[in-house]
Amino acid sequence: MARQLQQRFPIKRHFHDLNDLLNEEKPDVVHITTPPQSHFSIAKTCLEAGCHVYVEKPFTLCEDEARELLMLADARGLKVTAGHDDQFRHSARLVRALIRDGFLGGPPVHMESYHCYELGRAGYASALFSDKNHWVRKLPGGLLQNIISHGIARISEYLTSDSPVVMAHGFISPFLRSMGETDLIDELRVIISEEQGTTAYFTFSSQMHPSLHQFRVYGSKNGLVLDQDQETVVKLRGQRYVSYIEKFVPPIRTAEQNVSNTITNVRRFLKADFHMKSGMKYLIETFYESIRRNTPPPIPYREILLTANIMDRIFSQLKTSPETTVTPCVLEATYA
Repeated sequence: MARQLQQRFPIKRHFHDLNDLLNEEKPDVVHITTPPQSHFSIAKTCLEAGCHVYVEKPFTLCEDEARELLMLADARGLKVTAGHDDQFRHSARLVRALIRDGFLGGPPVHMESYHCYELGRAGYASALFSDKNHWVRKLPGGLLQNIISHGIARISEYLTSDSPVVMAHGFISPFLRSMGETDLIDELRVIISEEQGTTAYFTFSSQMHPSLHQFRVYGSKNGLVLDQDQETVVKLRGQRYVSYIEKFVPPIRTAEQNVSNTITNVRRFLKADFHMKSGMKYLIETFYESIRRNTPPPIPYREILLTANIMDRIFSQLKTSPETTVTPCVLEATYA
């Protein structure tokens, strides 16, 4: 693949060995997009060679690995970020700005994150089902670990506690069972709660339709709905109208917002600022800028660690009893 990439684009060289790359080219930044099992060792090698690193999701296989990498980066004066690019799409940045400006009326009271994946799509699914030694099957969290960090990271960004309660329930869908699958859990429901009262739900499904990629956040005053697939944000008015006006005005207001979202998306498209991976473009540019200016990276390290920790707790519970909800597991780690 490296050779094919070199041939298709104006790239001078490709390498088969990481150490050769680091010693000969001495890159400022290395992007790690290999299977997750290798993220930790490659990132550690690159940091020790003096390189900043961008690590695709999932950041590492567990929180301990993530913590070691971030501590090493701090010790070497280097920067690291995770490939949580969905948090930097146009719509996600708008939600972040609205929350920061107080639209919710305070911190989030409740959040709902939906991150689905259609296993009916041919390429990825067929390779996964046909190969019992596929690298995804060897992940501690299996299929889920390779996908859900995007949806978990949305929640982690707005959690204030370092010790939320995590309750997970996972199971193999009837669709996968009908195909003879007995190992890959493809349905997941998670409840997260904090002592301060904030709660969150996370849903992953390979079967529900429409296949959602949404983030809903509710405050003491108003709420917001982010739809990643449609690249829209809808503001939810917290106060109800009197009598039958509630049946007429809110639908009109929602329709107006959807028209406005459409116009905004068309304008961005015409300006060539509506790429399918616009969030990744923004994240990479912001990460590079933080390196140039020596400013904080775009994703706080606490969020990377908390996302890894929550995922650790989820997979631990699913291993204990994949078909039943188990006793809540409290996160005990403290983040700097």
